[in-house]
Amino acid sequence: MLLKFSLSNFFSIKDEITVDFRAENISTKNAKELSDNIFICNGKKYLKTIGVFGPNASGKSSIIKALAFCYQTILYSHLNNNGSVFNFMPFKFDGYHEKPSSFSINFIQNEVEYEYSFSLTREEIVSESLYYYPGKRKAKIFTRNEQVGKRKDEIYSFGEGYFIKPFDVANSTSRNSLFISRASQMDRELAKVIYNFFLKNSFIGVPKISTSYAVSLFKENKQLLLKALQMADSDIVDISVKQEKINVPIPPAYLQIGTAAIPSIPAMQHETIVRFLTVHKKNNSIHFDLFSEESDGTIQIFSLLLVLLDVCKNGKSLIVDEFDQSLHTELAEFIVNMVHASKNAQLLFTSHNTNLINVKKFRRDQICFTNKKEDASTDFYSLYDFKDFRENMDAEKGYLQGRFDAVPYTSSSIDLIKKLFRE
Repeated sequence: MLLKFSLSNFFSIKDEITVDFRAENISTKNAKELSDNIFICNGKKYLKTIGVFGPNASGKSSIIKALAFCYQTILYSHLNNNGSVFNFMPFKFDGYHEKPSSFSINFIQNEVEYEYSFSLTREEIVSESLYYYPGKRKAKIFTRNEQVGKRKDEIYSFGEGYFIKPFDVANSTSRNSLFISRASQMDRELAKVIYNFFLKNSFIGVPKISTSYAVSLFKENKQLLLKALQMADSDIVDISVKQEKINVPIPPAYLQIGTAAIPSIPAMQHETIVRFLTVHKKNNSIHFDLFSEESDGTIQIFSLLLVLLDVCKNGKSLIVDEFDQSLHTELAEFIVNMVHASKNAQLLFTSHNTNLINVKKFRRDQICFTNKKEDASTDFYSLYDFKDFRENMDAEKGYLQGRFDAVPYTSSSIDLIKKLFRE
């Protein structure tokens, strides 16, 4: 379970921002009516969903990118070679491109709360730490600071008894790899617990449904998926999946003969493709190819539901940018309500759908905004931060009127646009 995520100096995000699933203490009538929007773990309340709204280029996607980058670095940095460069850009102004970028995640795995953090430049890891909370106090598992010395016993500090031969791992961890990533590959049990949280408990984005993993999800959840599609007002009554081998041409290799490049004889190779075939209520003898014959909205709702059913059944997290792209407002609400109906699933999403900015459907701490500040960096805040907002007010109307700042200010009059074309 994801508790909170903090980051700084990543693309448009300059100063630290925090996405926090810990529920605020809101005791209003609306909040009580939205009891399905939260769940309780170890006596504390947590949000099931957080929606992020704001104008284009305000930093919504940067938050999702940051989580994706963080997860990928944890899972795969042990594969980095010397000279590998991390695939991100720090904030480019005010000298921040020379400063480290920082990430911190609090989460619960196997009923234990952990706090894992690291900072890095594009070339190397600067620091790394892992703590846990055996009670109310934070206890150290390990810390790493590459700036305090050259020897591993100067750089690393380990709590007692958490890792077997920790300096064996430290000695094989390069400057562009995370210790926790390397330790998990060296079969250190606690490291594998942390690693598996990031590997198995979350989806960042919606995986391509042409993959074998998507086929596996489909086979596990077919009947639930069909019921959910029908609840979402689809007339699809059945879906089947076929994996076919096709012959595809191999691009010709060019042979250098004198000054001429002569293509070699074209060859063919086998490739397996996945096809989902739908059957509609009107005629159950005709099949439609999901990708080539169904609408973008149908493909999007199918893709989302395929992942979301696994998320909701197993208490996982889904983190997705513009989750409701190509979806009608009612379908977007249906997706959100699936998470609210679950026991402890979580959804972090970005959206331009202002109909979701509604305190009858979301608590104030579930509605967040991004805005571009004067220095071009991202500002991040929630509706809960506006203490003068009352829950009998129209949040969507206030948003569109610019009350929460997170709207584009455009000169959209026809006369001005005509003038643009005359210049």
